[in-house]
Amino acid sequence: MRALILVGGYGTRLRPLTLTVPKPLVEFCNKPMIVHQIEALKGAGVTEVVLAINYRPEVMMGFIAEWEPKLGVKIHISQEKEPMGTAGPLALARDLLDDGSGQPFFVLNSDVACEYPLKEMLDYHRARGAEATILVTKVDDPSKYGVLIINEYGQVQQFVEKPKEFVGDKINAGIYCCSPKVLDRIELRPTSIEKEVFPHVAADGGLYAFTLGGYWMDVGQPKDYLKGEAQAGQHRQWLMRASASAAGKEIVLCTPRALVCKGLGVLVSGTKGPLR
Repeated sequence: MRALILVGGYGTRLRPLTLTVPKPLVEFCNKPMIVHQIEALKGAGVTEVVLAINYRPEVMMGFIAEWEPKLGVKIHISQEKEPMGTAGPLALARDLLDDGSGQPFFVLNSDVACEYPLKEMLDYHRARGAEATILVTKVDDPSKYGVLIINEYGQVQQFVEKPKEFVGDKINAGIYCCSPKVLDRIELRPTSIEKEVFPHVAADGGLYAFTLGGYWMDVGQPKDYLKGEAQAGQHRQWLMRASASAAGKEIVLCTPRALVCKGLGVLVSGTKGPLR
């Protein structure tokens, strides 16, 4: 199975942290942010990851050289000559995402940290025969976000951008599971998957929402990055689970401070970071 991570942007919202390194390589809970995502993808059965990049490609190549053998996942580079938005990179990397088997693939924004329920999301996507599934999360103040209107069957009916009146409290969490046929809707040009692709999928009845029940944070700005680190410390189970799953260890028991893995005994996380 394959996945694409949208790495491309300059990370201007996260400056000064991104003045020297691309946003996905900024340390988050003792590891580059993107490593947490790749570990979670591996735990869900992903064997190949495509990084859609535009900024500092030489730095990303150095990351691959160091981390590809550590993670045990094949990492490809798809380099944009110009910023391609959130859908254009899928068209550019089409040959890497669609191997002809009909297998769905994941798409992740690189500045999202959450509990990554990717296995459950994949099962949900397949069970409904969805063309695309969006991970959604509940927020207290939906007026700052784009809200999804979802029916009782989990189908996305409508998108409402920054609603002035309450229409719902579930927002796009920045992680998608897509069937290869969604690629036929995307032109090779700068384009938005949220504004120019998903509304058409929804109109055809093929867009579903999978609700995240736990920790989620957009860490694309310094204040959110700091808040995300603090909250991740309180919800460190997801970090430990992702690391253990990526290492192929069967989890027997998980508590806020310790993880019990079959054949390894008890592994304890540090007070300032995740299990390594």
